[in-house]
Amino acid sequence: MKTSIELNRKTYETDLSKPLDISIGLRGDEKNPVAWYLDAPKINPVKDGDFIGKVSEGASVNFNNIQFNPHAHGTHTECVGHISREFYSINQTLKTFFFFAKLISVEPETKGEDKVISEAILKEKIQPNATEALIIRTLPNFREKQTKKYSHTNWPYLSEEAAVYLRNSGIKHLLIDLPSVDKEKDGGKLLAHKAFWNYPKNTRFDATITELVYVPNSIEDGNYLLNLQIASFENDASPSKPVLYKFL
Repeated sequence: MKTSIELNRKTYETDLSKPLDISIGLRGDEKNPVAWYLDAPKINPVKDGDFIGKVSEGASVNFNNIQFNPHAHGTHTECVGHISREFYSINQTLKTFFFFAKLISVEPETKGEDKVISEAILKEKIQPNATEALIIRTLPNFREKQTKKYSHTNWPYLSEEAAVYLRNSGIKHLLIDLPSVDKEKDGGKLLAHKAFWNYPKNTRFDATITELVYVPNSIEDGNYLLNLQIASFENDASPSKPVLYKFL
C-alpha cells in the first residue's frame, strides 16, 4: 500500500502495508519486562459469584481486568506531566502522530560503575535539526530486552548534556530502549528528563519521551516515518505502539 505523506513541507513515499513495530506488548505473566521494583502486570478474568469472565470456563465472552503501571511494564510514551507539580496529560499534549524519525545505534561509554550515553556519542550520530523524532537503540542489543527484569540493574542512561544537545537539536520526540532516560537511582534529580523538556523555566509541552521500546537488529539505522500511537489515557503516560515505515 504505497502512499505519499508530507512532513516538514517535504513529500515522502512509504508502504503502509510493511510496518516495523518497535513496541513491547503487555503480558500478564512473568515474561513481561519489569522495572521500578514492581511485580509483573496481571490480566485476569472478572469473577462475580459464580461468574468467571472466560469463555473456556463457560462465559459467553472473555472479560478481563488488567492491572499494570505504564512506566514499569512496557513501551510507554510520557509528557512533561511525568515530572511536573501541575497535571498534564499525554492524551492532551500529543496531538499529531506521524513524524520524520531517525534510528541510531549507540554503545554507551563506561564512567565508573555507570554506562552513559554522552553528548559526544550523540554528536557523532545526529546533526542539529536533522529530524524531529529520534530512536536510540543501545548496544549490545539482545532479544532479552523484551523480558528483562530491570530493577536494581543500573541501566545505561543519558547524560544531562546529551539531553540538552537533543533539545537544542530540535528533537521533540525521543524514543529509547531503556526504562528511563535517567539513571535508575539518581536521588530524584531526573536531570535528563528535565533537560529534554526544559523544565521548569521554558517547558516544551509538546515534546514526548517514549521508553522501553525494542528495535530488532533486522531494522537498520537510518531515516523512517514514525507513527507514534498511544491509548487515550488522561495520565502523564500511556502504553504506546511506535511503528516505523521505511521510505521508498
